[in-house]
Amino acid sequence: MRIFGLSVLDVGIILLYLAVILWLGRRSQRRTKDTGDFYIAGRRLGKFYQFFLNFGHATNADQAVAVAREVYRQGIGGMWIQYLVLFLTPFYWFTSAFYRRARQVTLGDFYSERFRSKFLGGSFAVFTLVMAVIGGGVGFMVAGKTVEALTPKPAELYTVAETHSVEMFREYQALKQKLDLGLTVADKARYDELNDRFKKGELRSFISHIDPLVVYLVYGVIVAVYTMMGGFIAAAFTDVIQGFLIVIFSVMLIPLALNQIGGFAGLHARVPDFMFNLFGSVTTSEYAWYTILAMVLANLVSIIASAPMMQTASAARDENAARFGMIAGMFFKRFLMIFWALAGLLAVGLFKGQLHDPDLIWGYMTLHLLFPGAVGLMLAGILAANMSTLSAASVTYSALFIRNLYQPFVSPKSERHLLFIGRIVIAVTLAGGIGAALFVGNLLDLFKYFISMPAVFGASIWLGFIWRRLTRWAVIIQIFVCFGIYAVIPNVFQSWDWAKSNAAFLRETRPRVVRLVTEALQEDVDAGRARAAGEKIVKPYAIEPTAVFYEKVVRVRPEDPDSPRIGIGRFEAEVWVLSWLGIDFTRFTKAQLVATRFFFDALFPFVLLFLLSRLTRPLPKSELDSFFAKVHTPVQPIPADDERAVEEARAQPEKFLRRKLWPRSNWEVMKPGRADILGFGGTWVLVGVIILLLWLMVTIR
Repeated sequence: MRIFGLSVLDVGIILLYLAVILWLGRRSQRRTKDTGDFYIAGRRLGKFYQFFLNFGHATNADQAVAVAREVYRQGIGGMWIQYLVLFLTPFYWFTSAFYRRARQVTLGDFYSERFRSKFLGGSFAVFTLVMAVIGGGVGFMVAGKTVEALTPKPAELYTVAETHSVEMFREYQALKQKLDLGLTVADKARYDELNDRFKKGELRSFISHIDPLVVYLVYGVIVAVYTMMGGFIAAAFTDVIQGFLIVIFSVMLIPLALNQIGGFAGLHARVPDFMFNLFGSVTTSEYAWYTILAMVLANLVSIIASAPMMQTASAARDENAARFGMIAGMFFKRFLMIFWALAGLLAVGLFKGQLHDPDLIWGYMTLHLLFPGAVGLMLAGILAANMSTLSAASVTYSALFIRNLYQPFVSPKSERHLLFIGRIVIAVTLAGGIGAALFVGNLLDLFKYFISMPAVFGASIWLGFIWRRLTRWAVIIQIFVCFGIYAVIPNVFQSWDWAKSNAAFLRETRPRVVRLVTEALQEDVDAGRARAAGEKIVKPYAIEPTAVFYEKVVRVRPEDPDSPRIGIGRFEAEVWVLSWLGIDFTRFTKAQLVATRFFFDALFPFVLLFLLSRLTRPLPKSELDSFFAKVHTPVQPIPADDERAVEEARAQPEKFLRRKLWPRSNWEVMKPGRADILGFGGTWVLVGVIILLLWLMVTIR
């Protein structure tokens, strides 16, 4: 007996997992007495729970799907859309200490204190709540697409329209395989039509029994119930179980896929060797080394604006627990990401050209490689990975609303009232995530959006912790300008007919055909282009035009070669602004366009803040002394001792002068101690170890 394509055993495993999670939520509710317990677990979480909270919050199934998706599309270099965070991990040594020493609950509280501005605190809360809706959409989308891939409808049950869509997809893939060798005029016209239909989402490789909306609703209700019951304590408890399930879902596909493909030797025989280029190919990949560098910089600016990270660190007993939990949890995630990337390569070898949507690859591999029971365990792992993130994040967003949008503007309310309102906010943010999942077409759009958007606030948080001269008005103006470029213009131009059809915005890069020296695959041997797999041969590789200012440029009516074209997807406002300088972006590659956008996202906010701060007045010295004295004071495990230490530091702020790297400047950067040198340096050693493991993975045969 099967239920929507799943065995009874699989369904039973999923239901058991959900029951355990709800039971833990109910148990944790008994330990939640006030908002301090609900939002930061009473600041009593040690290294064990900090590890699982950070690992669980940071490790989402959507990231595994995104890595596998991009490797499936681009080769191993595509993994950097997610794996670029590897180079950010050492900086958590500092951010975790900043968060905990701020001794606040939310980053909105940081803005309110550092700049004496409830407006900035509230603005950050509004921004983060909007981003929460988008972020929630990622988790829902992964759950929905995975279930969709696991529940294919038999072809005999297709409607006429569904049959036509699947047949067009197969025709499209057949023509695409011939593209490098050249198409006839008629075939090229047909390919262009089908390619436009594919970009618009009209082609499908299969049809599912399940409507994703049903998955979103059931999934959302369960997350809402256990999180609303126990708050951050529930998130900490459930993250322990979910952490183990995340490990299972990350590795269980690998041995079965390797066995089916014939080990690493079989993998190299079926996958082009340029797809094993660790840092991508400048010619064929969207992720060249400079693209990765640009995305790393943009992400480095953004990471400190992570509201859930602030709250997780704030829940730690002291800064040592916060540091250990964040760094250990993050590095364990980086290790598991190696398996996600390998899954993407294996998918290329086993299922290349079989899917209309690369986001489905994880579910498709699960369906074709796993057995009953294992499928249910995989689904439970995917649900666990997303639930662990959504639960902790939704508590964070609730705290932001209560502390930075509700309490500052209403008369004092009871703890019971605040908890009631906070729980409603959790439900609302999760519902918003469902809406985002229904609206956005694919995960890559969301990930690229996420990298740049937090940079709107990230630059001012970094400087707020280390530069006294940063002013309130500089931050306000910078936020509005960057928000306009990063969010308002892209979204307005994405939906404005004038912009979408404006010829100036429909420019594309120039198509090229390059010749690559590559190792022959088995298909090359079968076609007579090589004598044996692995032999060096020269193959043509067609690089199709890519849109400069939009994600894609398509014909309104794909079947009509003379149809007017329009831009769809995100409008790249950063590239547009730089085009005012006279740069001809049609000569750029896709990798260069992506790099341009993210270099702008990373650096432009700092340029504005430095310039504007020189033109505006900072806070009084006494207020700045009070803030930085607190930030420079290590957190004590016992609350009474910690309060005493902060009071003493504020009474003698001048004692920190001799510890500053530049004592007579506005920079509040302390001289590194032995622990900082060992901690920060040691994390870079671990980065090297991870890269070594990646290199071994792509070179082993």
